Amino acid sequence: MNSQGFKNNKVFVGLSGGVDSAVSVALLKMTGYDVTGVFIKVWQPEWIICNWKEERRDAMRVAARLNIPFITLDLEKEYKESVIDNMIAEYQNGQTPNPDIMCNREVKFGAFWRFARSRGANYIATGHYARIFVKLGVGSDPKKHAPNIYELHIGKDINKDQSYFLWTLNQEDLVHVIFPVGQLTKTEVRKLARKLKLPNADKKDSQGLCFMGKVDVNDFLSHYVKTEPGNVLNEHGEIIGRHPGALFFTIGERHGFTIVNKTSDERRYYVVDKDMEQNSITVSNRVANIGLGNASRKVRITNVNWIRGSAWDLTVCGQYEYPFQARIRYRQPLRKIKILSINIGETTVEFEGPIDSPTPGQSLVIYDGNECIGGGIIV
Repeated sequence: MNSQGFKNNKVFVGLSGGVDSAVSVALLKMTGYDVTGVFIKVWQPEWIICNWKEERRDAMRVAARLNIPFITLDLEKEYKESVIDNMIAEYQNGQTPNPDIMCNREVKFGAFWRFARSRGANYIATGHYARIFVKLGVGSDPKKHAPNIYELHIGKDINKDQSYFLWTLNQEDLVHVIFPVGQLTKTEVRKLARKLKLPNADKKDSQGLCFMGKVDVNDFLSHYVKTEPGNVLNEHGEIIGRHPGALFFTIGERHGFTIVNKTSDERRYYVVDKDMEQNSITVSNRVANIGLGNASRKVRITNVNWIRGSAWDLTVCGQYEYPFQARIRYRQPLRKIKILSINIGETTVEFEGPIDSPTPGQSLVIYDGNECIGGGIIV
């Protein structure tokens, strides 16, 4: 359990129908919390096979098994506007957003918390594999109480760790958030669910877009954005093929386009640039060219959030030998970095070695050992 460890307080748990949130409820109840299960209903397009009723039934069965109150919370409007509409707009601008991160920020730890607080809850909890530690505030004046510092750490199960998706959280969030399964491995979660005879103990993990299951992003976008075929260019600007629409491609991608003018060099081509105005993509089969700016090792991020708060004391970090680590994709191995500059809402980092295909719109998340200290959007 998180180091908050408070008992006899009211907590609303996002009960999705999956085993992680079910075990989260069980752990909180065993610890002594006053627990309410909340199934969050979000927007789904009409053309996708609807599965929310089945998921809600599974959540209700868990609530009945554990004998806790159960609520269905309709956040269709909030999800559509803050996650889906934003995702479509970003793709139209040539970015490749991460809807799971936006979903966490705006829905799970935004609208859900506001609802829970309005109903008298002291905390919200989710089934994320991450941990929160609290450092008690110690000020220079013993007569004055300094605020506690809440740290976000990776989950015990490295293979399931979800801290990458939580870099937008801050001190105001973490003070009322609990991640009960962050201290467990997935194997331990399954074992506990079977021991407690939870109805979804052996249910498979959900995959795909946040809350919506397995959805092909290109298929999804094609329903809402008009696209046209365009040219595939080589590094010299020469037309060598065709593609279904620049919107669908990300830097480093190697599928989905057709090369017509092939050369004797049959190495695989990778997307290294795209021009939304011209509806063209540029490809290369030289690994060194994958990703614009790859040779410099520097990556710039915007919309930066520092979980502990103000980051101005980090400006000296570039003087030291790669003191932090970062990743630009979920589950990617951590790489050593320096933080070169920090401006308001913008930061530049330098990797110890070349970094493969930093994709505009995706997240770069920064760590200090096991602690996730913040992140931003790659530009």
